[in-house]
Amino acid sequence: MRLVVVGNGMAGSRLVSEVRERDPDIRITVFGAERRHPYNRVLLSNVLAGSSRPEQVRLLDASWYAAHDVEAAFGSAVAHIDRETRHVVTEDGRRTPYDLLVLATGSDAVVPPIPGVERAIPFRTLDDCERIIEAAERAGNAVVVGGGLLGIEAARGLAGRGLPVTLLHLAGHLMERQLDVEAGEVLGETLAGLGVEIRTGLSAASVDEDGVRVTGGELIEADLVVLACGVRPVTGLAADAGLEVRRGIVVDDELRTDDPAIFAIGECAEHDGTVYGLVAPAWEQAGVAADVITGGKALYRGSRLVTRLKAKSVELAAMGETQLSEEHAEVVRFSHRARGTYRKLVIRDGRLVGAIVLGESDAVGTLTQLFDRGGPVPGDRAGLLFPGLSSAPVADSPVLMPDAAKVCQCNNVTKGQIRACWEAGARDVAGVAAATRATTGCGTCKDAVEGIVGWLCEQEGVSV
Repeated sequence: MRLVVVGNGMAGSRLVSEVRERDPDIRITVFGAERRHPYNRVLLSNVLAGSSRPEQVRLLDASWYAAHDVEAAFGSAVAHIDRETRHVVTEDGRRTPYDLLVLATGSDAVVPPIPGVERAIPFRTLDDCERIIEAAERAGNAVVVGGGLLGIEAARGLAGRGLPVTLLHLAGHLMERQLDVEAGEVLGETLAGLGVEIRTGLSAASVDEDGVRVTGGELIEADLVVLACGVRPVTGLAADAGLEVRRGIVVDDELRTDDPAIFAIGECAEHDGTVYGLVAPAWEQAGVAADVITGGKALYRGSRLVTRLKAKSVELAAMGETQLSEEHAEVVRFSHRARGTYRKLVIRDGRLVGAIVLGESDAVGTLTQLFDRGGPVPGDRAGLLFPGLSSAPVADSPVLMPDAAKVCQCNNVTKGQIRACWEAGARDVAGVAAATRATTGCGTCKDAVEGIVGWLCEQEGVSV
């Protein structure tokens, strides 16, 4: 059987590796529009901040493709799908046949149609990242347009390079989709303390030679303008082929489009009315699609989203229905703005349906498990927000954490799997990551994995 994958980003590269794990014989060809080998887009803010080098965020290199008999065409964009003959055609005219086709075309950065926008640099790809770094070396100040997750990461990265940064956001507070008003304000105050000026309720009207002019006429001076205005699923290839497209490429529970020979996964796919813009759902979809493609039975039922932000001096986790008020749910809240701390639980029918944790906290692991499983919330609400002050056991302590507890949300890795890797000889985080992929997504579980590995070594008297 011949499998063709269009898109070699985080979803496409994961799909290819998952299929090869299950079937050593299927013929695989993957096309990537970027010339680079696949890399972890989630970690681009670390590259921007200078804490990681580009090669450190790579997912698969050339030796992997050769060793696993996968044909990879980098810098080769697919221009057309011939569904009648089951071929894909690249921009340079290459025709490649398929029995099954997977579209993992991802998203493009949204570029607002305003005068002078060509002077700005979108923050989406590794090429974009390197352009921003080069421009930052010559700049005296910067403006980032967009106060969502990506914009905050861009602003924090530039500020980490010592550049004065102004962050413009149209809504009244940062990350308004994930955070309530107070959490957005606390996050803004934390960023202000790190050298980022926050300006909310403003829309960019034009990008001038000396900065950004906002609606109303004010000019905010900048030598460098970075766009983080959101993303849009890349669906043109599917639409031109006659596949059903709404916001994304419409798929069923097997991740198939309305053509059963064609699948779609990741940011370009729309499942049950939802387009997911985070890595964990894309990787879940890749696993399901790989099962189906290789003859197994699997269904995708949607994902429970946990948004994580972990930059230097900024830690945030937000999940579920964070905007509900006391009229519709039980809300437990704690705020200490002077320390940049905000914690909120949203509980309905005895289950955790939403949470925000801003600032360093041991509570994130326990809350994520409760939210992910939909299990009953313990009666000690304060103990959930402040595990160290509770007389109850800490659920994410390695000693008391059940083997079924999910440690790595991005890769669906449990404590039991980490224990099994350790027993098989993995004595450090690198060994566990190689075997399970834990820590290779957003990276926020690294401390937890280190804790479990260290605890296991201590229990067995193993020196590392």
